Amino acid sequence: MSKSRNKGGQGTPATVALAKAGIGFTLHPYEHDANAQAYGEEAADALGVPYERIFKTLVAEVEGGLAVAVVPVAGKLDLKAFAAALGSKRAAMADAAKVERVTGYVVGGISPLGQRRPLPTVVDASALGFETIYFSAGRRGLQIETAPAELVRLTAAVTAPIGKTG
Repeated sequence: MSKSRNKGGQGTPATVALAKAGIGFTLHPYEHDANAQAYGEEAADALGVPYERIFKTLVAEVEGGLAVAVVPVAGKLDLKAFAAALGSKRAAMADAAKVERVTGYVVGGISPLGQRRPLPTVVDASALGFETIYFSAGRRGLQIETAPAELVRLTAAVTAPIGKTG
């Protein structure tokens, strides 16, 4: 894995954050279909990567404000488990317009890295079972591949079983 492959004008706040931290990563561009609704599944299919290794970035409202959940595209976010991981009683998915305003990214291209302001983050524990995982590089059609421990470290995330199948 290269230190940073930011060629071709593909630098995003997420890739800048990784490069600045000296973390090795690989960028995986793919042709984004403007009609796609399931962005993570689209990335997995385009890149030929199992759904369990591609992680989506979701933002939810918890008692303390907004927080980030990083879960496999193969499943869904367990809001109760997510809230519990953050010491909160409840969680609900945040409004898309608010998420875009706060993170600086568009839905379908939200990265857990390089957001306008750091948000509490929980990475699904399944990520630690892989040598590398994929997640949005900050725009539709571009995924980052890096070690899950590096993502956890850079986002100061907690890990917990927050994903559920189905």
